[in-house]
Amino acid sequence: MKKGIDKWDAIVVGGGLAGLSAAYEMARNGLEVMVVERGEHCGAKNVSGGRLYGHSLEKMIPGFAKEAPIERRIVRERLALLTEDGGTVIEYGSDRLDAAPSYSVNRSEFDQWLARKAEEAGALVITGITVRELYMEEGKVCGICSDKDVFRSDVVILADGVNSLLAQKIGMKKEWDPEHVAVGVKEVIKLDSQKINMHFGLKDGEGTALMATGYVTGGKIGGGFLYTNKDTVSVGIVTTVGDTEHSEVAVPEMLERFEQHPMIQPLIQEGKVVEYSAHLVPEGGKKALPALVKDGVILTGDAAGFVMNLGFTVRGMDLAIESGRLAAEAVLRARALGDFSQASLSQYETLLNESFVMRDMAQYQNFPGFMASSHRLYDDYSQMADSLLAQLYVVDGNRQDDILTKAARAAAKVGLVNLALDGIRGLGAL
Repeated sequence: MKKGIDKWDAIVVGGGLAGLSAAYEMARNGLEVMVVERGEHCGAKNVSGGRLYGHSLEKMIPGFAKEAPIERRIVRERLALLTEDGGTVIEYGSDRLDAAPSYSVNRSEFDQWLARKAEEAGALVITGITVRELYMEEGKVCGICSDKDVFRSDVVILADGVNSLLAQKIGMKKEWDPEHVAVGVKEVIKLDSQKINMHFGLKDGEGTALMATGYVTGGKIGGGFLYTNKDTVSVGIVTTVGDTEHSEVAVPEMLERFEQHPMIQPLIQEGKVVEYSAHLVPEGGKKALPALVKDGVILTGDAAGFVMNLGFTVRGMDLAIESGRLAAEAVLRARALGDFSQASLSQYETLLNESFVMRDMAQYQNFPGFMASSHRLYDDYSQMADSLLAQLYVVDGNRQDDILTKAARAAAKVGLVNLALDGIRGLGAL
């Protein structure tokens, strides 16, 4: 504990990307900052799939990838529509990905690195402590309570994850609607780096990100993901909590289906599971965001619901980093005014609205509803693609229909009316 400090300029609850970004930005601007993390170390409780879009951290720490413990730079994007015994894979690779690089990361190592950066900037990072309550004076948040200790501050930044019980206790957010939160289950599979290169057609340092939908979730909302690391592969399933209540396929079985699928199993064969974890993921989008500011407190990262699952990619880390940085900027402005009221801290909302965070959240605000509106997206379209491509590529000497007839036959599996409705809904969600 820093000597002589009986009141901190800011206390950050949660040592993930959002909280550490806020702490780093405030500390390097001269504020006395304390970060409180309940895990044994920063990143110990973080089990996200492991894909970081680098643009937001690049803005804060230019050239970070040269020193940060990244795993691989993503050079291949794959989208898989899986049936029970096969499927369709769309792959994208381009030099354009180099202009805005993204990386696979191990959150345990990466978050510890960012914690060290925050400490080098002057922040105090304390781990292994759970914050039980927020300390209040006259209805305003003025610090935190941990066991019998009270730590006072001008402002508290809550970056304590998707559940954020502290935000719930002071009425900033409610418990998540089961349709607005997903459960993610992930395994980390140990595999020799050269075998990863061979299985995925990569060079040293290059990585692949794969998203999958279809058979593995039994037609329910959700899908699989796979990220290549240096000498491991992160493989997992994400599905909404609401759907699990009436799904015939349990989440562990979904993961098993994914890993044993004939298009996935060869990629991870000979690997050994070295880690298993589960995590809740906010998926309600902009329409499900809670209150973001209150007297003396700011909500950021997963705690604020800044995650977007778009089917072809999942974004959370870049939103967390930017929202943490903007929370810090709002605190710095409030400190200049000597005013940490809700009205003053609402500068945070203004900054968010001017940033890519709210711009992108707004652009895709109808996407969660679209993805939940039709279970055809998670089964029938995989079957349709498989049927069409089978008619194109299976050559057996029998009479071949023209391409339009083949397409119509494949589309019949979904229905022309359903195709039209889903097309209209999809366009409306973009």
